[in-house]
Amino acid sequence: MVQYPLSELQPGMIVASDVFTPQGQLIVSCGTYLSQQMIQHMRYYHIKTVTILPNEVTPVSKDARPHEEPSYARRIRQSQEFTAFREQYTQSAGIFQAQLQDFVRGNSPLDTQALLEDTITLFRHNQATFSLLDMLHNMRDLDDSTYVHSINVSVIARLIGVWSEMGEEDLDTLTLCGLLHDIGKVKIPQEIIGKPDRLTAEEYAIMKQHTVFGYELLAHEDIDVRIKNAALMHHERYDGTGYPFGLVGERIDTFASIIAIADVYDALTADRCYRAGVCPFEVIAIFESNGLHEYNPHFILTFLEHIAGTYTGYGVRLSDGSTGKLVMINQHRLTRPLIQLDNGDFVDLTKRLDLYVEELI
Repeated sequence: MVQYPLSELQPGMIVASDVFTPQGQLIVSCGTYLSQQMIQHMRYYHIKTVTILPNEVTPVSKDARPHEEPSYARRIRQSQEFTAFREQYTQSAGIFQAQLQDFVRGNSPLDTQALLEDTITLFRHNQATFSLLDMLHNMRDLDDSTYVHSINVSVIARLIGVWSEMGEEDLDTLTLCGLLHDIGKVKIPQEIIGKPDRLTAEEYAIMKQHTVFGYELLAHEDIDVRIKNAALMHHERYDGTGYPFGLVGERIDTFASIIAIADVYDALTADRCYRAGVCPFEVIAIFESNGLHEYNPHFILTFLEHIAGTYTGYGVRLSDGSTGKLVMINQHRLTRPLIQLDNGDFVDLTKRLDLYVEELI
């Protein structure tokens, strides 16, 4: 067991001993998988250190709590809208994979119009923003391959473009950026791409080369340069901590900076949301904890504000077990909304820092 200062805790770490407030109140039990909101919860109580199981950082996983009504995710999966979306999505993923494989093998040219058609159909399948994101979250039983991930990133990126009031031509280019951002992974050995465990330092160094490989595959294609840059720069970070070049701020292609947000959001939700029982407010908390300096400020703020706002009116369960309805988002503290409890009382989470939204119900 290892003692970690609060500043070094990460979501997914496993707590090795109970955590108590200075007044003796148990706030995190032994064996709990940490979430970002739990870390913030402990910060409120001025917890200095936490005992963690050594070398353990695991996607949060917990059994869903029983409810009298079907859970939020289950209601989505049981809907007719989701059934239709799933059929369209599965068809689009198969077509996209075949088109991309043919291009990489040299059997056909890169047909960007054909690539776009299915994705745009998928995007327009449901114009309600929250429903589209919820649909993506609940497709997690599909193989989480590069192709599925790329479709998700293209749809999420297009949403960010819509929220940013881009024109149709830019939206189409941004969608293609998402579809092709990971094309370089076709040159990474499958034993690395499909490895179920954490990559070694040597394997991670190889994986990072997919950005340069992707640019090389697209370099001589007659396509918008922003698509090529997205393949090359989507792992660059606004503060210079990314790769392959450690670019800073505006040196990163604007569309690549949008793809970076969509890429990380899909990775977070694939590992944690719904399938692993973590609420979307956990994703927002993770982005708020480090994203405001790692990503283009305009686009990360636009993204977070819209993501949080889509859940107004939803049922929630708070960390103390109480339930209610989310009635208002605080634009300055997105993870601290106003909640109306089932008994009619209101709880302003900006004033109740000991509570947080644990899950949607």
